[in-house]
Amino acid sequence: MNEMSTPYIQTLLQPRPTKATDRKSWSIPIFKTWVPFFHATNVVGETHIASEALGAPLRLAIGSDGAVKFGKSGRPVVKVVKELSDQVRLVRENFQASLEGYASTVADQMPDAYKASYEKATKKGEKVYAREAKLLADAVAPAPAEERELVPA
Repeated sequence: MNEMSTPYIQTLLQPRPTKATDRKSWSIPIFKTWVPFFHATNVVGETHIASEALGAPLRLAIGSDGAVKFGKSGRPVVKVVKELSDQVRLVRENFQASLEGYASTVADQMPDAYKASYEKATKKGEKVYAREAKLLADAVAPAPAEERELVPA
């Protein structure tokens, strides 16, 4: 050990295992976001999710024969407990309905502005699609005859 080195600096320079990733449900971390959220909704009385589900939100998948399921890689299959996944699905469905309701309300209350925005976006989108169609056609088009002759078969 170098005289100038400190244990703190040494620990900074040591290789570390990669950070464990949180399982996700609806692309949102289960342990970092969903579990604390549902603890909070239980506390204020908006949900009544079992403590067992919040305490152990990931479970081994069990087949109809009572045996643990394994994936193609040979690892056991782990799933989100049904009670929690049902609540996540409900949040997702309600969120989607809120987005659709908001868009509908704006379209009803401001029909001219909404229609103008939609038409402007459609025209701009058509230009993007046309440009990408040309790029794709150019990428897959056969090479000109003189280039094909230079390429050995």
